[in-house]
Amino acid sequence: MQPVILDTDVASLLHRRKLTGPLGTRLIGREPLISFVTFGELTKWAEIRRWGPHRRQELAGWLSGIPVLPGDEAVATIWGRLSAEASLRGRPRPVNDMWIAACCLAYEAPLATLNLKDYEDFTEHHGLRILGTQ
Repeated sequence: MQPVILDTDVASLLHRRKLTGPLGTRLIGREPLISFVTFGELTKWAEIRRWGPHRRQELAGWLSGIPVLPGDEAVATIWGRLSAEASLRGRPRPVNDMWIAACCLAYEAPLATLNLKDYEDFTEHHGLRILGTQ
């Protein structure tokens, strides 16, 4: 199975069984992975939205079946380069998007996202692969 890293939007839709269309089809036969950032963002939204025990347990069960990529030294090095180069171009990017892109680049895996615009700088300048656009 070919790995693919899920952006938080895709992970959320997949968890809720609401991912439809071409991207859902492209995920068939792929090993879904999430970054430590997506794990944190999903946890954050459960807190903000004050999910009850049942919904939290559903999320925890779903997350337990998906490998989480850590923010290790290789990822941090790539993040630093992404951040510096974006700043030098005069186009700083959102921190969490940079961490997710850094995970994809470090693990040489494409990103499954519906937020194409958020990642276009990383695609153009750093070779980030987006599932379905390569």
